[in-house]
Amino acid sequence: MSTLQEIEKAISQLSPEELAAFRAWFAEFDAAVWDKQLEADVAAGRLDALAKKALQDLQEGRCTDL
Repeated sequence: MSTLQEIEKAISQLSPEELAAFRAWFAEFDAAVWDKQLEADVAAGRLDALAKKALQDLQEGRCTDL
């Protein structure tokens, strides 16, 4: 299985139980990829400006409690 089309075909042939298991696996996989990217962005300082702006908004009273 090396192409997206082959993967899509294989997924479309899964039983409902297999599809549910695949969904659960993919959700965990996708979350792990997202976490890794976020950690890399934080380490590289890519979110520093956003954090600074959020803290400034908080200090200046432009935030509301959830």
